[in-house]
Amino acid sequence: MTDDPFALAASAADFLRSHFGTDGVDIALVLGSGWSSGADQLGEPLGEIELGAVPGFSKPVVSGHGGALKLVRTTGGRVAAIFTGRTHFYEGRGADAVVHGVRTAAAWGASTLVLTNGCGGLNPAWAPGTVVLINDHINLTGATPLHGATFIDLSEAYSSRLRDVARAVDPALPEGVYVQFRGPQYETPAEVRMAGILGGDLVGMSTTLETIAAREAGLEVLGLSLVTNAAAGMGDSNLDHAEVLQAGRDAGPRLAALLAGIVGRL
Repeated sequence: MTDDPFALAASAADFLRSHFGTDGVDIALVLGSGWSSGADQLGEPLGEIELGAVPGFSKPVVSGHGGALKLVRTTGGRVAAIFTGRTHFYEGRGADAVVHGVRTAAAWGASTLVLTNGCGGLNPAWAPGTVVLINDHINLTGATPLHGATFIDLSEAYSSRLRDVARAVDPALPEGVYVQFRGPQYETPAEVRMAGILGGDLVGMSTTLETIAAREAGLEVLGLSLVTNAAAGMGDSNLDHAEVLQAGRDAGPRLAALLAGIVGRL
């Protein structure tokens, strides 16, 4: 096992080429909390493998996160790699492990990345089950997947073109700024107020490091957040991971239809 994260991603891509018998993929999707139920509706199945069997990947440790990599051919004729699980920064494996799936997809030929997550919402108008397009982010993890003096332009971290594609499927999709905290504890009400003062609309524990790595690799990024609950201090109840999972289950059919519509247009 190499210590070079890019060599490890290249090795994983070579392994997947051999396993699936395909030279490359066009699109990669990372399905976060609540989104995995839509994986089977994204196209014609071409194969599947447990992520833990692929070089550099580990089995998911969080309940509600899948652990498979699925390959499909979309209705638009593109080959899509679907990661039904992700490594979170709070697992303590470092930023390179968090973005290994992104780098593997890039090494496998992907040019487009769709990142999804479940999150807390700051906007009272966004009830649980609302899908929000991410138009920017604030990274409060204190970490980066970049190595050394690697200066990456994040002026448009999330593609306006891809957001237009998503709105062609659902014109009512709102947009917002996603704020990533380190976790695994949920944010305090004061931290949520701070996120709002900084310009945030959504809070969660994933996505921003993956986006940075994707932009380094030249991938175009679409970010989709499912509001699973009101952020701390914004509602009347305490936060509970079971609530997050239930919100995803309740929204499952809508999420599947939305993803299928977007992917079919990419």
